[in-house]
Amino acid sequence: MNLFQKSVQKELLRNFGGTTVILFTIVMTIMLIRILGLAARGQADPTEVILLIGLNGVGNAAPILTLSLFVSTVYTFSRMYMDSEMVIWFSSGLSLTHFLKPLWKFTWPILLVIVLLATWAWPWSNIQTQSLKDKFDMRSDIERVSPGQFSESASKQMVFFIEKDKTRQNEASRVFISKTEGDVETMTTAQTGVIEYILSDKFLALRHGQQSVLNHKTGEIRLTEFENLKFRMDPVSHRLSDFQSQMVSTYELLFSQEPIHRGELYWRIGLFVSAFNLSLLALQLASVNPRVGKSYALGISLLCFVGYFNMLTIGKRLIADGSLSFSFMFLAVHGSASLIVLIWYLHTEFNIEWRRLSPSHRSVSNLSASLID
Repeated sequence: MNLFQKSVQKELLRNFGGTTVILFTIVMTIMLIRILGLAARGQADPTEVILLIGLNGVGNAAPILTLSLFVSTVYTFSRMYMDSEMVIWFSSGLSLTHFLKPLWKFTWPILLVIVLLATWAWPWSNIQTQSLKDKFDMRSDIERVSPGQFSESASKQMVFFIEKDKTRQNEASRVFISKTEGDVETMTTAQTGVIEYILSDKFLALRHGQQSVLNHKTGEIRLTEFENLKFRMDPVSHRLSDFQSQMVSTYELLFSQEPIHRGELYWRIGLFVSAFNLSLLALQLASVNPRVGKSYALGISLLCFVGYFNMLTIGKRLIADGSLSFSFMFLAVHGSASLIVLIWYLHTEFNIEWRRLSPSHRSVSNLSASLID
């Protein structure tokens, strides 16, 4: 490896590492806040917060690495333009296409990791996350309630407020239950409550409390005091999770003709193709005017990335809805991006312009040549 390739790859690696750390820190912080909010509302197990964050980090690693590769490439070469290093390399006889070789040697291992993350890690992380969610949802309503907080039941029809005994997981104290069924609202309070099973149904055996029933339609109120009351809990759903294409393996997606599966396959393959196109496009976008500054190139690059990535999401939805086919959307998005990159490099390397191919430009060139003769 000569000095030229070594210097380019070394700076690319340094900028890629820094960009990846920053992006992962931002994404993981956002995930931490979101998952902690779910745990506080009783929609996630507080003991599995770290595991959920790790699974979400693995699932979102492919888009993060794609953005890191794109931003680090733009930043590296825009810095070289700003410091006139590119002028020195061009003066020594190198063209812009000579930078593709060191760029490819740096990029291909990252592209390989993106492929593995998109085709294997993405569905695996979704399966594990859904498994944890189903496991938590199948717990009883009393087990899901956080002490000292109002929480909804699984059916969204009841609201609980309890204080649990730490030594007994299924026993609660100072129980408050509000249940609404149509126009009838039932509010029940009790000193203690214990979960009991009668056949296949689950009941909450309440002791020493009272129950008030309010009919909002007639305005009738009925108040009852009790020593023992068995309150039927919401039945827990043991059905399998709803089918999600994000949990299907890539091998199964390849042989499936379902529109939703084709859309998911388009998204996974698109991550790799977009990372490849963006890495080539970054080299062209890095060419900046020193008077403008590096922030201009980075701003334009981020807009290109957002537009490209949004087309992946939009294309996935259109294919899943059956509005467009897989092949049409793939050629329209990735084919257009590849064509733009190819034309840009031809223009840079051979100074090819569309105006030279137009008939009017040819006639003017022939007239100028005849006048010179």
